[in-house]
Amino acid sequence: MTQAGRRDSIRIDRLLVYLRLARTRSAAQTLIDTRALRRNRNHVLRGAEPVRIGDVLTVAIGGTVRVIELLTLPDRRGPPAEARSHYREVDGGGLDPKWQNAIAASPSIAGIPPAASQDRF
Repeated sequence: MTQAGRRDSIRIDRLLVYLRLARTRSAAQTLIDTRALRRNRNHVLRGAEPVRIGDVLTVAIGGTVRVIELLTLPDRRGPPAEARSHYREVDGGGLDPKWQNAIAASPSIAGIPPAASQDRF
């Protein structure tokens, strides 16, 4: 904790719930297990990974990919407007489409043979 008693990091599974990107910590863990979540372009491997202000999260939810930058750390799961005040959407227009496609579930989890998944790019 910092001098003011505030945290300088938070578990990523808890953060997803507080920001309303996942309904429960179990749902957040499912995003992690299916490799649909990245922090600073690296796959998140466990729910206890710390997240700090300034980190960029890439989340594949449904058929969309959301890229957000964390501005502040939430203390609780509040109303949607309060949750949105803790992050900003990063414009995905300048991102490499290949990187965006790669955030989806890994080919082995999605049931796509590895050779077929390489043909898509």
